[in-house]
Amino acid sequence: MTRRDFHKSTTLGVTSLAMSAGPAVRNVMGANDRIGVGLIGAGGQGRFDLTSMLRTGQVDPIACADVYTLPLAMTLDAPTMPPGKTVGYSDFRKLLERKDIDAVIVATPEHWHGIPMIMACEAGKDVYVEKPTSHTVYEGRKMVEAAAKYNRVVTCGTQQRSGEHYQKVVELIQGGKIGKVTCVEAFLYGLGFTRENRKQVPPPDTDPPAGFDWDFWLGPAPYHHYNRSRRGFTGFWETGGGETTNWGPHLMDVVHWSMQVDAPLTVSASGARYARQGIYETPDTFEAVYEYPACPLNSAGFLARFSYHLGRGPDDNSYGTTFYGTDGTLFINREGYTIWPAAAIKDVWETFGPTEVIKGPGTAQHQPHVENFLDCVRSRKTPNSDIETTHRTTSACLIANISLRVGRKLKWDREKEQFIGDSDANKLLNEERRKPWDVI
Repeated sequence: MTRRDFHKSTTLGVTSLAMSAGPAVRNVMGANDRIGVGLIGAGGQGRFDLTSMLRTGQVDPIACADVYTLPLAMTLDAPTMPPGKTVGYSDFRKLLERKDIDAVIVATPEHWHGIPMIMACEAGKDVYVEKPTSHTVYEGRKMVEAAAKYNRVVTCGTQQRSGEHYQKVVELIQGGKIGKVTCVEAFLYGLGFTRENRKQVPPPDTDPPAGFDWDFWLGPAPYHHYNRSRRGFTGFWETGGGETTNWGPHLMDVVHWSMQVDAPLTVSASGARYARQGIYETPDTFEAVYEYPACPLNSAGFLARFSYHLGRGPDDNSYGTTFYGTDGTLFINREGYTIWPAAAIKDVWETFGPTEVIKGPGTAQHQPHVENFLDCVRSRKTPNSDIETTHRTTSACLIANISLRVGRKLKWDREKEQFIGDSDANKLLNEERRKPWDVI
């Protein structure tokens, strides 16, 4: 269906295309079986994920769903899409009813990740859900339970897990290349500061654009009159969590993966909107310090720090993760890695001569990540970024935001997924949801 045809639709509901009679949802697929895919959330990230899956030649794009007709039409009209074979819906529940869809991509705003993912599992679909896995810790645990209950393959878009240079570095760290690790720093510099969000006065409330179901976009979140600034969902606590939950799951996942941990003992966060006031709620300057328990790389535990703020990063790196060990220091991001031996400091150089600094290039991550997911849809094996692992990483980011909001250091009980002795902080582990989305 072309963009012109889509806008001729008589309603913003289900488009008037007949449902094709496809195979029943399959638990085991052969190597040559094509995978029917549905996309929930047709924005830029959703189209990117779907395009990567189409590039494999293994999938058929059965349907797309979005509350806004414009990105939906852009997706249906994309040159990578087979013409006339993909159905558009304004309600993702109609997409989930289709028996010819085996797997779905959930690439919605953050507050909309949990509900479609759980409903997809209930409908017998495997799921590729974008990070962060959830908007609350409670919601994330319900997502893990749904995947287990319905025996679904669920992966999260923390694609570094599928990058060869990340896998190599993790092996080096776990193999003792830099010795006992005592501290890890994950950082993000200067992202998202544009001319538009420099403005101190938010735009006025208006009617939403034609073809945009604003009430559905808000979904479980409290109702607000339409304001285009609210579509920047990471900037509001009701729909996002700032860069802590936007980039945090990527960076903290590398910490957890490398150090073989999945939950801190404590978290203490601080931050505010120092650069731009009057538009968003979440901070533009933030730091969280975690204490982690004993692990294979350090029986005494270690500290981790996650921070973001404006400015220029070290060596022009705008993001990355640095591991500080007794035998060396290692930095990694998507573009590559560097290892400095412990002796690579000036006074030692002057005594013993220079020591070798090791560098390695970056490798592809996103394409192998979606390929790993599709392989697991067929094999039923656990994907590189399984839902339990990514829920734990997302939880570390979510509890940092809670520490910021309550203004104090918090102790975390990994088993109960509760704060120890802090009822006010525990209230923020879940949230009220508007009807009819109060389903979890």
